[in-house]
Amino acid sequence: MRTIVEVKKGVHWVGAVDWTVRDFHGYSTEKGTTYNAYLILDEKVTLFDTVKKPFKMDMLHNIYKVIDPAKVDYLIVNHVEPDHSGALPEIMEIVKPEKVFCSPRGKKALLDHYHKDDWPYEVVETGSEISLGRRTISFIETRMVHWPDSMFSFIREENLLISSDAFGQHWATSERFNDEVDAAELMAHATKYFANILMPYSPLIQKLIADVQKMGLKIDMIAPDHGLIWRKNPGQIIAAYDSWSKQMPKQKALVIYDTMWHSTETMAKAIADGLVESGISTQLLDLRVNHRSDVVTQLLDAKAVILGSSTLNNNMLPRMADMICYLKGLRPANKIGAAFGSFGWSGESVRLLSKALEEMKVQVVHPGVSLQYMPDHQGLKKCVEMGREIAKAVKEVS
Repeated sequence: MRTIVEVKKGVHWVGAVDWTVRDFHGYSTEKGTTYNAYLILDEKVTLFDTVKKPFKMDMLHNIYKVIDPAKVDYLIVNHVEPDHSGALPEIMEIVKPEKVFCSPRGKKALLDHYHKDDWPYEVVETGSEISLGRRTISFIETRMVHWPDSMFSFIREENLLISSDAFGQHWATSERFNDEVDAAELMAHATKYFANILMPYSPLIQKLIADVQKMGLKIDMIAPDHGLIWRKNPGQIIAAYDSWSKQMPKQKALVIYDTMWHSTETMAKAIADGLVESGISTQLLDLRVNHRSDVVTQLLDAKAVILGSSTLNNNMLPRMADMICYLKGLRPANKIGAAFGSFGWSGESVRLLSKALEEMKVQVVHPGVSLQYMPDHQGLKKCVEMGREIAKAVKEVS
């Protein structure tokens, strides 16, 4: 496996591959991730970001293959989140850079994280430029994409955008470039990454894309902080972000449910039947076997989100509560929805699920179906009809 890679002449990938991580604060990472760091050799040797703390030696080992780390002059912190700055305090002791460049909020975040007021901070903003010698770096603040401190670094002479967490993927590979891997799998990882990390910031992403286009930057490579570098046709991932951040869904419905004694599951299947026979692409997602982050990936381009749960202790089932908590934080837009569920004697779940949808600003288009104990044929007919009515609403608002 290649360790260091020359991204462009004199620009090296010196990051780390995390083959074993399986959970990234609630996001399932079955295929691991990478923590990308980049080193530019110029009159001023410059390191962009570091890595998660346990991977400090991986990065140092890679830097040593290119240059003595003590010869690094500048350190640029595009993003303070600990998977990119966790190794920073120890790296600072080794490198002792002349300057640490960061955004205004980046400086505050570094102080709040590491409490080092003696570091040689140099605050930069959108429009700020620095010269490394043969190369010039322009900075673009990208506040809340996805942290307040985030920023891009654009190396003008290389047409290279070092994009922080934007345009990334959680995928551990020995390859470093998008044209070295399966394109469909790459886009699947990129889609999941956007849906679970960047979807809440869709309006800001729309504005950022417009602002970058106005700048007229010629970008022929995008190097994110996670996953593969977009060497071939980087415009494809920019176009994908433009599309995803508009949140314009397809005629697609998700029936998301958890069940106790299979009654709610039987109802879910009947609702799905009503949707499918009406021509709506439908995903039936049992929370016992579908991780919340995979459900959200499917939700990105779905119009209807239909939630189902049995009633337990006058409430919904725990997995559904977890799903709702996760969804609320991601703030999906332009959705319609409804709720269903079975109960034994109290039957609160449908009311609670409908309320949760309303709190997420999902337009509730059906009062829901609540059935006691095991559904009979008449009850299942109500579920099929519910599916048909939601399908009609999907078509009317699409």
